[in-house]
Amino acid sequence: MRSDRVKKGIDRTPNRALLFACGIRRDDLKKPFIGVASSFTDLVPGHIGMRILEREIEKGISSGGGVPFIFGIPALCDGIAMGHKGMHYSLPLRELIADSIETVVEAHALDGLILLTDCDKINPGMLMGALRVDIPTIVVTAGPMHSGNYKGRRLSLVRDTFEAVGLYHAKKLKKEELEALEELACPGEGACQGMYTANTTACLFEGMGISLPGTATALAGFSKKRRIAYEAGERIVELVRKGITARKILNKNAFYNAIVLDMALGGSTNTVLHLPAIANEAGIKLPLSLFDDVSRKVPHIVSIRPGGEYFMEDLEYAGGIPAVLK
Repeated sequence: MRSDRVKKGIDRTPNRALLFACGIRRDDLKKPFIGVASSFTDLVPGHIGMRILEREIEKGISSGGGVPFIFGIPALCDGIAMGHKGMHYSLPLRELIADSIETVVEAHALDGLILLTDCDKINPGMLMGALRVDIPTIVVTAGPMHSGNYKGRRLSLVRDTFEAVGLYHAKKLKKEELEALEELACPGEGACQGMYTANTTACLFEGMGISLPGTATALAGFSKKRRIAYEAGERIVELVRKGITARKILNKNAFYNAIVLDMALGGSTNTVLHLPAIANEAGIKLPLSLFDDVSRKVPHIVSIRPGGEYFMEDLEYAGGIPAVLK
């Protein structure tokens, strides 16, 4: 195991002493060390519910015969950062996250990795780091937010707050209506309700096989997501024992499938920003011409906001990504 670098031999006595300080038992030294890269924060709606998923992942890893170690990864909300100086920090965060994953995995010689993520730049940054170190990896996305509701009308962030500002300035919306929308559009935890960057990348990760089936559309805060998190914890130990690393899953065919799925979903245009960057970490080139070629062959079959009228919850209830792939 990779972790033998820090836990085997007389010369590693100081290393083991520090590991024992972290609370492990001597029997744990025989088990795979699994890192849980958690981007929990109280600042990002898509990430506020991750504490409970951390616990489920830990339980799954322990059940599978591994030793879980949670470590923190920074996250920011593009929506909150938008419209002011904060937006300058959004894309650079992707690179910071990739570097953080690489640093922790290599410094502590981890055997496997669970990436607990959900939102825009955090998703690709996490996977870039995992491909860079190329160890067994599973992505657990925290899930889409449920739609809001105002007087019987379902709401989503972009159409019902960003566009509502324009309606207000055009004197087509009253201030009290605008205030109601801003309180009701986002009812709780999860990634914004449409096929924006966060949910698009989550769907592509599932399509590529780096997330378990059902992960991308299982709604945030729902019990199904907890069960997926637990199963991911168990499964990562199995991948470590079989030596199935991230690059063995994310090969050139997997990235091609991701582009096909992206076109079928009508995903975020940010795919062309993130997918080539992720592929580059695996030594794979994805030219823009490939996206164009695929777009001319694959029909757009999913109608989800902002390009359609439905929500991520509707895709979940229709069968999720497995239904699209059929």
